[in-house]
Amino acid sequence: MNWHIKSFSELTNIELYNLLKARTDVFVVEQNCAYPELDNYDQESMHLYVEEEGEIAALVRIIPAGNKYKEASIGRVMVVNKFRGKGYAKQVMERALHFITEEWKETGIKIQAQEYLKVFYQGLGFKQITEPYLDDGILHIDMNWEPK
Repeated sequence: MNWHIKSFSELTNIELYNLLKARTDVFVVEQNCAYPELDNYDQESMHLYVEEEGEIAALVRIIPAGNKYKEASIGRVMVVNKFRGKGYAKQVMERALHFITEEWKETGIKIQAQEYLKVFYQGLGFKQITEPYLDDGILHIDMNWEPK
């Protein structure tokens, strides 16, 4: 298992391709959701991912404050199907929270979460701040995280 955190400019062509392919496979194909996967946030973001068996197993995109939201944000949280059930979702989120608070010294984080994952995110300290709403045909909620 190899963990990586890289800016957009640090990613090789192959790494970028593999990240985008994994995201497309999960969010567009698996979830049957046609939406603009390439949304112009990748260029300013940090890309945190873990590889297992030479493949991307899980990833998140960490967006600096002042881009998508006034707060820092974590998005594109996903685990590739064959690597699910190994705790990677929690690990990648904990590493993202640590990066934002320790490297960027940010104290507030906002995410847009699929509603069915509410309990997962609450377990990490996030609190729901909106009512459920449809985004690309999937129920979502906005959530905030603040250090204890």
